Order: sequence, then C-alpha cells, then structure tokens
Amino acid sequence: MSNANVKRVKSSDIEFKDRLVSIQRVTKVTKGGRTFSFSAIVVVGNENGVVGYGLGKAKEVTSAIAKGIDDAKKHLIKVPVLKGTLPHEQLGKYSGARVYIQPAAPGTGVIAGGAMRAVLESVGVKDVLAKSKGSSNPHSVVKATIDALSKMRDPYTIAQMRGVELETVFNG
Repeated sequence: MSNANVKRVKSSDIEFKDRLVSIQRVTKVTKGGRTFSFSAIVVVGNENGVVGYGLGKAKEVTSAIAKGIDDAKKHLIKVPVLKGTLPHEQLGKYSGARVYIQPAAPGTGVIAGGAMRAVLESVGVKDVLAKSKGSSNPHSVVKATIDALSKMRDPYTIAQMRGVELETVFNG
C-alpha cells in the first residue's frame, strides 16, 4: 500500500464489525515437546467505506482474535462506495495473490470467495463481482484486496484533481 492517495482513518469514533477470516494453529517443536500457538487474520469495517485488516498471534484463540482486531483498527483505509457498489474496476496484488474487482448492477450481491468476501462485506459493498487468481493464501488475498480497494478513486476527487465539472469525468 505505497499509494499516495490512500486515506488513513482514525478508529476512535467509529463503530466496527469484525470478521474472522482465518485462524491457524502453529506448532513450535522444542526439545521439551510441542508448543501450540494460534494466528488469526481479522478484518474490521464499519460497512460504510472504512476497512482494515490485522494479524494477531497468541497462545489462545480468543487472545489471538483480540490482538488481530486491535491491529486491524490501526490499519484502516477509506474506500469510496457509490450506490452500494464500487466506482470502477481494479486489479490488486500482493505477493503471489492477484485479485480483480469490478462494480455490479444492483441486486447482484457479493460474488467473491472466502477472504475477499470478508473484506468486501466489511467495506459495505452490496453488489460486486470479484475474482481471485494465483495464490489462495488468506493472508495474501486479504492484502491484495485491500491493495485494490486502496487504489479506488471516486469521480468527485478525479473532477477536483483535473479541475473540471463532474459530468466531464463521465463523458470524456
């Protein structure tokens, strides 16, 4: 997310819903035996254009999820959502994961798999078509989806940047 136009958001005054994307049991083998710990990927969002993801690691599942939620609240971005869908199609990538998201007509629903679905629902998108290519690792897919969403630009900002009327952005 080395984008210049990524809008960071403060989490203090927003009510979030969290979604658990994935939880892994990790085993560390020492000479004294096996030590189990858990890692959890959590996505938080207010379902109105703000989303973030976090990774929590702990000896217990509940602690790992709580740490993941705290981490997610530190990495929030603002995404433009227009009429329940996205403003334009976008590619996102992270490591081996590639994602493609595009706006859809009202009534379509969220057509996306696993980790992408959690992120898109947390943003508050109601109608979207999405495809995950390459790696299906939940870590990478979540980060690639966040990358794609962070590149989204709404027509109002583009009109301001170009110094033209809003209609000109759509008509050419």
